[in-house]
Amino acid sequence: MDQEAALDLVKKGATLLLLDVPQFTLFGIDTQMFSVGPMFKGMKMIPPGTHFIYYSPSSKEGNEFSPTVGFFLTTHPAEVVVRKWHHQEERLIKVSEDEEGRYSEAVRRLEFDPHLGPYALDRHGEWKQLSNYITQNIIERIEPIGGDIMIAYESGLIDRVPISVMERRLMEQLKDSKFSNSEAEGSHRRGCYYTSIPHAVKHKGISGEELTAINLDKTKLLEAILMKDYGGEEDSLLGELQFAFVAFMMGQSLEAFLQWKSLISLLLSCTEAPLRTRTQLFSKFIRVLYSQLKHGFHKKQNHGNDSGKGISLFLDDVWFSKDIFLFRLCKDFFPLVLESPVVDGDLLLWV
Repeated sequence: MDQEAALDLVKKGATLLLLDVPQFTLFGIDTQMFSVGPMFKGMKMIPPGTHFIYYSPSSKEGNEFSPTVGFFLTTHPAEVVVRKWHHQEERLIKVSEDEEGRYSEAVRRLEFDPHLGPYALDRHGEWKQLSNYITQNIIERIEPIGGDIMIAYESGLIDRVPISVMERRLMEQLKDSKFSNSEAEGSHRRGCYYTSIPHAVKHKGISGEELTAINLDKTKLLEAILMKDYGGEEDSLLGELQFAFVAFMMGQSLEAFLQWKSLISLLLSCTEAPLRTRTQLFSKFIRVLYSQLKHGFHKKQNHGNDSGKGISLFLDDVWFSKDIFLFRLCKDFFPLVLESPVVDGDLLLWV
């Protein structure tokens, strides 16, 4: 890329100015992750749209890491977003409007340019596949108060029985973190505002046979949730599915994993919807799930120096072992579609 083209991208893309971030902090944006150097002050050339920022503070030696903090951000062309490191809380905070205005002007004068890392545009397509249904409305509806997603504020989930290797790892990260449970509980912060997904349908006044049928094919439950919680908007459900996956994979949120699992379980437990009433939704859903698993199992990516020490962005092969929910649900769902005499062509292609 010649100098003129690069300068044009710097001016048109958004800039994330991050002040005073300590060296060795693990910093990520979307699917890209780096170990922060002494001159780092943020990212430039960020494409407009939805992004996920996440970071893991390090010890002075760079060999121990605190729990990941992450937040969603919607950027606009030529926008400058400013955050400053709070040394006591070890997290990024917003600055005053006056400060943001002064720093923004300095960014536009290219005063910080030598200290800004370029967004890897060749990785943007991969990120879009993971986030194309996440809108600003979805972010505002789901994100916690203050915007920060972190496992240190999910202490209420620690009493749940871990049922997978990943859940056990996330719980161990919370137990071993320097944030004690008392600090997390005393913060009065709560997690994300996810849609409630019942694990089982309970109805009074119907026979046991009907109740069993409703729980075996959760099409009616899906329809009820779509109309009540998403206003009939299928893409909003997919947006929440993507939000939860990103917060789980990049943000290391146990709460996000549980919501992702609940939505996947709901959709893959439907029989009538994928073949008759919601074929378009399921075509898009399978495409979303494919992109998520493709990203999760792609272990050979290069995410920057020493990035593997703190945040793990990958799923393990155990996710398709026989005792994991994904294996059991896919084992029943895919033959349902493949063996159906009448099925939507796009859905069949992605399955």
